[in-house]
This record gives sequence, structure tokens and C-alpha cells, in this order.
Amino acid sequence: MDRFVYFDLETIPCQDLAYREKLAGGITLPGNIKKPESIKAWLDENLDSAADEAMAKTSFDGGRGYICTIAWAKNDSPIHAEHAKTIDDERGIIEAFFGDLDHYHSETLVGHNITGFDIAFLRKRAVVLGITLPPNACLPRDPKPWDKNVHDTMSMWAGGTGRVSMNDLCDILGIEGKDGFDGSMVAEAWANGDHDTIAEYCKDDVWRTREIHKRFIAAGW
Repeated sequence: MDRFVYFDLETIPCQDLAYREKLAGGITLPGNIKKPESIKAWLDENLDSAADEAMAKTSFDGGRGYICTIAWAKNDSPIHAEHAKTIDDERGIIEAFFGDLDHYHSETLVGHNITGFDIAFLRKRAVVLGITLPPNACLPRDPKPWDKNVHDTMSMWAGGTGRVSMNDLCDILGIEGKDGFDGSMVAEAWANGDHDTIAEYCKDDVWRTREIHKRFIAAGW
């Protein structure tokens, strides 16, 4: 019997205000802003929003951002979620996920864009936190979309260099899509303490991933 591990991550930006100041100091002004008074006026009007935008992008950077949620399920088992209410909880949720992977028998990781994002983010966070990585067979170090021990539903549908959102793919396949909450809202929800919403959203994405993958398998993919 095939052994599939369906999983998804939710990430948040760097929470270090000192790093935000560093980013603010490196903001590049538009090339046509040259006069001292114009520079001051531009910085007064735009610096805070530019720094906020740069910080928001760290949610895609495994070196600076954090994992706030991991949800996963094995085959048809109930979907489990581990969620961090503070950044100090991140270690525990990563260790819980790693600890549930089978280090001795082959399992196939399944997710949407996991070869392009999730696996690398997980690996980087483990290194930053000093967490021992699972064997390469459990968590490939640099997986390609065609690797046998990963099934990336985005690449399976769109090809190795193509892209399709999970929501669009659900719509194509007649699977219930997202209900209005999406990944772009996670950081604000986390900052507001809306932790249950994030955890349920992550679990729902695992459910959607599993439904998509089942359609592929049923078709003989």
C-alpha cells in the first residue's frame, strides 16, 4: 500500500524590529528622486510602508521568517495541525512533524508547491533552530518536481516550471475551494491572535491537497 503524507505550512514574517530598521536603512529610492528636499519628502511619505512591505516578504524566506502552522495527515487519517502562538513555539511544531515521519519505511510527501517552497522552508528553519533533519528519504534535501518520494500537486498539473494555484485547481476539478481566507491574510491574523482561524485554514488546505491528489491517483497518474 502506498504511504502518503499530505502536509502544508503557514508562515509569518520576521518579528525582529531591529531587522526591520536594517531593511528600512537599505530602501532604494526611485531613480528620479535626487534633490535633498525631494529625498526627505519621499522618505517621510514612503519609508514606513516600504519597510513594512520588505518585512512582509520575509514570510517567504526560511532564514528570516517563521513557520506558525504545520498540518498533515497520513493517507486517509484525520488531519492534525500544530500551531505556534508565539515564535518560541516554532521548534515544537517542527519537531512534532519530523517526529511523526517514518524514518524507516518509505513515505511520499504530498503538497501543493512543496518542491518550490515548503520543503526548503522547513529545512532552513530546522538549520536555524538547530533541529536535526530527518533522513533524506523522509525530507529530500533539494527535491525536483519529478522525484519519486514527493508528489507536488502544482507540478503534477502544471509541469515542472508551470504554476497553478490550489484554488484554481480545485475549481477545475470540482473540489470545494477556499472560503475567502487565504495565505496573504495569515500574518495579520497571527498578529491579531486569531490562531484557530490559521490552524483550520491550514488543515483545510491539507484536505484540498488530498482531494486533488486522489483525483490524480484515480486517473492512474
